[in-house]
Amino acid sequence: MSSVLALGARLGVQRAALWAMAARGDDVARLLSAPWRGNPYPVYGRLRNGPGVHRSKTGVTVVASHELCSKVLRDRTFGVRTADGLQPPPFVASGLSGEVPVIPSFLELDPPDHTRLRALARPAFSPAKIEGYRGSVAVTASKLLLPLAFDDQFDLMAEFAGPLPITVISALLDIPDVDAQVFARYGRVLGASLDGVRSVRHALAVRRANRELRALFTRLITERRADPGDDVISVLAASDELTDLELATTCELLLVAGYETTTNLIGNAVWAFARHPDQWERLRADEALIGPAVDEVLRYEAPVQATARIAHEDTEIGGVPVAKDGMVVVLIGAAGRDPAAFDRPDEFDIGRGRTDHLAFSSGAHYCLGAPLARLEAEVALRKLVEWLPELVVSGTPRWRPTTVIRGLRSLRLYQ
Repeated sequence: MSSVLALGARLGVQRAALWAMAARGDDVARLLSAPWRGNPYPVYGRLRNGPGVHRSKTGVTVVASHELCSKVLRDRTFGVRTADGLQPPPFVASGLSGEVPVIPSFLELDPPDHTRLRALARPAFSPAKIEGYRGSVAVTASKLLLPLAFDDQFDLMAEFAGPLPITVISALLDIPDVDAQVFARYGRVLGASLDGVRSVRHALAVRRANRELRALFTRLITERRADPGDDVISVLAASDELTDLELATTCELLLVAGYETTTNLIGNAVWAFARHPDQWERLRADEALIGPAVDEVLRYEAPVQATARIAHEDTEIGGVPVAKDGMVVVLIGAAGRDPAAFDRPDEFDIGRGRTDHLAFSSGAHYCLGAPLARLEAEVALRKLVEWLPELVVSGTPRWRPTTVIRGLRSLRLYQ
């Protein structure tokens, strides 16, 4: 999550609209609506050509340059709701509600509501607080890797990159008797919905995930209000400013975002290193590069490739007018490869140092869980460096058929 999920469910609606526009011959919509497997970056390069901003025939504005993406994310002229506080209905309210009450998470709110809810959750995810979890995250990573040491090959996504963040966020929320596979399935189902609900089967899976997560968190909230601990749910429940529904929605967001972004960050990192063995050797020789390496992966293969903002007033971006309540699609993945912002942008170079990438968004909606995602990715790379002297891919990796989320469905490694 962003997840760090920067989009919120509103892009599911947008994606359906883009498919319709593409069918009518809209070039920008055709590019944006297609799920890419493997390499979207030539497409991004086309969209960065010229001013780095494009207007579709139906009025959607797309920004692809780093400068304009950063401007839209930071400019308070843009938000996630219309000027009168409305928002395109999220996918959970489009034929999927009825079983559980639906309210927006703080990702789908503008100030002052966003500010209030985010402020209540922020202490549990402060950099200092998160750093205190490093040791336990390392223990979890080692436990996951230990049984894999006896296998000739394994699926990184299913056996390490997925279970690690699920186990970590479940521990932070103190969810007892966690079934990592079930929680991972929830994450995949809901994360894929950022591209829109694709079928009746997918809709039913989303409904089931929503229903079961809501039942779980409703029970845990009741228990923690009666008998609080030092977990994140107890900390949030201690505030009289959060209703039970707001608290449940926040917990659901933290769980799904905590899984989705970090899983794909780890997978994308290993895939990048597997294709650049010289950089893997460099990392093994100097573990001080682990932190910068995570930032380079975030720039080079961002787990969240796009987000959207809505203009609160008539404005312009890069000389292109944007009407009040008009939607602007921000291509984070394109911004990370912008030659105007980064030297040698298509090269994976872990010695590049920290960069002003936008993988965690920016401005008021900068990812709350960024410190946790960074820590988990750093620990994962450190442990993989210890356990895997070489990264040898077995077979062809399988990419998820999504546009907003960029991640691998499967990545098998030889030992």
